[in-house]
Amino acid sequence: MMKIVLASNNKGKLVELQAMLAPLGAELVRQGDLGISEAEEPHRTFVENALAKARHAAQHSGLPALADDAGLCVDAFGGLPGVDTAFYAMQYGYTKGDDNNVRALLEQMQGLDNRRAAMVSTLVAVRSPQDPEPLIAVGRVVGEISREPRGSNGFGFDPVMFIPEFGKTFAELPVEVKNAHSHRGRAAAAMLALMRERWL
Repeated sequence: MMKIVLASNNKGKLVELQAMLAPLGAELVRQGDLGISEAEEPHRTFVENALAKARHAAQHSGLPALADDAGLCVDAFGGLPGVDTAFYAMQYGYTKGDDNNVRALLEQMQGLDNRRAAMVSTLVAVRSPQDPEPLIAVGRVVGEISREPRGSNGFGFDPVMFIPEFGKTFAELPVEVKNAHSHRGRAAAAMLALMRERWL
């Protein structure tokens, strides 16, 4: 059975990705369970940060590695917060956290009519730290930032990410529906196809 190290210590991500990649028959192991530290993420793009994380995990584990970098890209802000999504609230004097991120975003978007935004997940997988051909899969979901939070499922910006095709925010959808249509779900489906085609 192929083992792949997941360059994240986020339990939620491990559970989500393990389920999404189950058809491969590979076992995902969190880097923290192998005593591997978090990689630096100095870059301005999802793909560069994911690649840095994957290389770091592969180097310290001797295993193939999978990493994800994800965030919210708001059209009116030129695609930001992007890679700084998790720390968004801190730019405005709030402490780090999902609720404060949502509050800061709604404040910054007050009076803006262009509410279009995308949730983006970039997955990168490498066979080794020197792999010249990393697998790169991007999943995006385009929606609009609602004027107030709705729903209690999900995390992050899910309560204000309104998805027109469902007529609901991500946080109002059942978890399995969200996962099937989320940015990470789409990226994982694309990654699954790439791994099958190139690695197996």
